[in-house]
Amino acid sequence: MGAHRPGRPDTASVPAPATDGIGRRRFLGYVVAASTLTVAAPLGETLLAPTEAAAAAGAVPSAPGPAEIYDLNDMLTHAALPTANLITIRIDTDGTASFALPRAEVGQGITTSSAMLIAEELDLPLERIRVTLADARPELLFNQVTGGSNTTISTYTPIRVAAAVARGRLLRAAALELGEVVDTLTAKAGVITSTVSGKSLSYGELAQKAASVATGQVSVTLKEPADFKVIGTARGRIDALAAVTGRKKFAMDVQVPDALPTMVCRPPTINGTVRSVGNLDEVRAMPGITDAVRISKGVAVRGRTFGQCIDAVRALEVAWAPGTAQDASDDSIRSELRKAELPLAALDLLTKSVDARFTFHFASNSALETNCAIADVREDSAEIWASLKTPIVAQEEIALKLGLPVTAVKVHVTEGGGSFGRKLFHDAAAEAAEISKAMGKPVKLMWHRTDDFRQGRAHPMSTSRVRATYALGQVLTYDQRHTSVATDFGHGVGEIITAEAARLPVGDLTFSETIFTLTQQTPYNFGVVTQLLSETDKGFNTGSMRNIYSPNVRCAQELVVDELAKRMGKDPYPFRRAFLKDERARAVLDKVAEVGEWGRSMPAGTAQGIAIHPEYHAYVAVLAEIDCRPETTGREIPDAYTGPRVTKVVCAVDVGLAVNPRGLQAQMMGGIMDGIAITLSSGLHLAGGHFLEGSWDNYFYTRQWNTPPELEIVVMPPTTETPGGAGELAVAGAMAAVACAYGRATGTMPTTFPLNHGEPLGFEPLPTTPPIPASPTDGLSRAF
Repeated sequence: MGAHRPGRPDTASVPAPATDGIGRRRFLGYVVAASTLTVAAPLGETLLAPTEAAAAAGAVPSAPGPAEIYDLNDMLTHAALPTANLITIRIDTDGTASFALPRAEVGQGITTSSAMLIAEELDLPLERIRVTLADARPELLFNQVTGGSNTTISTYTPIRVAAAVARGRLLRAAALELGEVVDTLTAKAGVITSTVSGKSLSYGELAQKAASVATGQVSVTLKEPADFKVIGTARGRIDALAAVTGRKKFAMDVQVPDALPTMVCRPPTINGTVRSVGNLDEVRAMPGITDAVRISKGVAVRGRTFGQCIDAVRALEVAWAPGTAQDASDDSIRSELRKAELPLAALDLLTKSVDARFTFHFASNSALETNCAIADVREDSAEIWASLKTPIVAQEEIALKLGLPVTAVKVHVTEGGGSFGRKLFHDAAAEAAEISKAMGKPVKLMWHRTDDFRQGRAHPMSTSRVRATYALGQVLTYDQRHTSVATDFGHGVGEIITAEAARLPVGDLTFSETIFTLTQQTPYNFGVVTQLLSETDKGFNTGSMRNIYSPNVRCAQELVVDELAKRMGKDPYPFRRAFLKDERARAVLDKVAEVGEWGRSMPAGTAQGIAIHPEYHAYVAVLAEIDCRPETTGREIPDAYTGPRVTKVVCAVDVGLAVNPRGLQAQMMGGIMDGIAITLSSGLHLAGGHFLEGSWDNYFYTRQWNTPPELEIVVMPPTTETPGGAGELAVAGAMAAVACAYGRATGTMPTTFPLNHGEPLGFEPLPTTPPIPASPTDGLSRAF
């Protein structure tokens, strides 16, 4: 993958003293009645008002946008507070601590960071903490949704409080057992020792003695950041060994008696429906096939192996009805988006302006693990296994469709092989439940990769129209009108009420507008700033992809910033620096400019780009170098991509307090690769009502050949006592930096993304079924 310097040791180690002067705090936690010590915390972190940063000298100050005052992350954090007391930590007699995390682990490393929080306050080695994923728990309401880079922020204090309560109870039990006062005892590595007698007791020995017969509140004091020994230190993932040895359990690894492989024959166009099946009985008689049934979205087959299921799907003769995007193409959708664009403010004749319109094509979430789930539906109960970011919604909606009470449906959350927003929806789980009910048997459903690309959820196509006016060295206005194919927020914020509200004819736009307003901001003092969203066309299966709207919105903004700098005769780096609102943003920008040697001499056809992105109380700056020379971009590549190459990336990230700097670096690395991909090569081509991409060999995600040989990620020293969001942060910054580098290398601002989108395709599309017949009797089609 090339050289990777993971950051300077002085910037990614033990946190420096906090700068916000919060000081020590006491919290009320719970001791829960149980056979061994079980504890919980009723309160989450109180939101702190952001510190005011002085406006850049000379810049026309901009009023804070809504997302700068209260953002999506704040909303999710506050929604989780009322049920934090229902999340518990248990100390077992073997001396381990067990914690069922009510979030989804999909590769982002939250099981490790959560374990680190427990280890810190409990004084227990990391390897003795067992973090599992909680089943769907409707009583948690809004406290079991994984999204918006919110997990660490919303659980940071509750987990620490619970662990501190456990430590206090263990010390108290040890004092009673040893006949000494608590102040003479010390806890270290899961053992409590008396400084007077030297006697010691392990946590395991005290687990039952510290248990309570009644639930009650206790007061605890959390550790000061200066005393941290775990939080803020670079740690390897607790699941790393299981991952590299193949022992991690994903949905398809779960063994459920009689749950046999199952696949679905799907329509040739998006959301087509079955008119008739010509040979269902013949397919049922094929080798290994046990069942074949019509379902709402196709024809399901169940067999002894997935290979037999694929053979059966290919053999099916299905007449299909048109889908919801019939005959749609990139051009037709672009035309719809143009018509739906909201107007920009009128120009002032006394000012100059930069006007630009950008197009961002459909993109795939591209999780390595395809859609899959296991379902065992019986007459009076159901049990589901799947990687789910909103398991409560899944449980409640599946129960509704099956006609069962919610309590009769168990939903188990498995680890996921990637998500990037895809697993906010429970499509596979709901489909598996429908199939299991229809067949009367347990099923192990897996989507074919081609189905994921062509019938799965995609990041919607959008345009962004931007106008910035300037005069006398100042930017006076910045207006952005983002127009998008509708983003489905049918998962709500984690439970069925908001999920259903988001699907209402007006509710969906209201939901989208809310999310857009709570996530989009500009870090610059550009006078009067407006950023508005408009949506159109609901015929597609869409969903949030990493960063939701931010990569496209930020990319457009940063390209316009480069153009403003050019027209005003300024260098892009000091130009940005002069207009930034916040010192934290200025610090990360300065860092990448320093480490990346901004302005160094480079050959013609190559260039640097620089960009900044603030989101969820965190900041990232990215410097990227690109090579657009024909002699280096035209050489033969195994999977046909011959476009520009990113040769170097430097990233500086400030998340306030990084719980695990090594995990943060990994998050930034993945985000950078995503940003490179959606800028240069990763997009879906829409033609004839379906996407042409159908496999990894023609969806050009960032591969080894386009991973920057030089990659450095710098984790900034702590700037706050609490963590900010990190999971999505680098995507927008990297996309914008690479786009800006391309513009400077070629002398032309790019306006269509990905850059390689268009003709020729660069690949031969996988075959689709023949055209949809005009009537139910006009021909039959075959899948795959």
